[in-house]
Amino acid sequence: MKQYLDKFSLDNKVVFVLGGAGLIGEEIVQAVASAGATLILLDVNSKKAKAIVEDINASGQKAVFEYFNAMDLEKSEKQLEKIWKQYGPADVWVNASYPRTADWPRSLEKMNLSYLRKNVDAHLNSCLWLSRKIALLMKKSEVQGSIIHLGSIYGVQANDLTIYEGTKMSGEISYSAIKGGIVNFTRYLASYFGPDGIRANCVCPGGVLDHQDKQFVRHYEHKVPLKRMAKAEEIASAVLFLACEASSYVTGTTLMVDGGWTIV
Repeated sequence: MKQYLDKFSLDNKVVFVLGGAGLIGEEIVQAVASAGATLILLDVNSKKAKAIVEDINASGQKAVFEYFNAMDLEKSEKQLEKIWKQYGPADVWVNASYPRTADWPRSLEKMNLSYLRKNVDAHLNSCLWLSRKIALLMKKSEVQGSIIHLGSIYGVQANDLTIYEGTKMSGEISYSAIKGGIVNFTRYLASYFGPDGIRANCVCPGGVLDHQDKQFVRHYEHKVPLKRMAKAEEIASAVLFLACEASSYVTGTTLMVDGGWTIV
């Protein structure tokens, strides 16, 4: 009898997680570490990232932290090469980063061209540039790896602005453009590197519960078929599936983890 649970193992695999100290990223690093991977956590939040790595190592798993600023495109590619040589080759690359300017978010009326350029460069262009580099490194090292991006429900459909009524929250125009770009870039990457056995997929979360305005939460949950917001660990479980052998014939997909938000 085939041991299907073995396909969810990441034993002897090296996994790079960019943004691994974030809300979703932290759960992703816990998930891949628990599956047996050697984890390389890349983030700008040194204090939190080091604490996460210490906890993982204390549990008997393997993890290291490297400071990495995805917004610095001029330096990040060379730094990625250095990290690859030191810890790689990587079998899995997860981009869970959420780089943005300090004045994020801005309404459509209040944004300016400089703000738009900086945020598209920080989030969309960093994703494109770094995943391009990872894919080329995987190809050169003959690694049939898995590349996983974090998209969003707003990368595949327009914002429902009614959920922000009665709150100080609002939709963000550049976020939709950025996440839409990431979704389709993932498809391109899958197509281009498919012949090399390199897979690329995009996980699109719905709203994740994180101490939001109570009115917003009520509006949001009313619309979702499952009638609740997501837990970060539920996003991480989907990433784990795409990282391991269980998804070996899945590439170019946009996996919605949204409680049904996008079906209604």
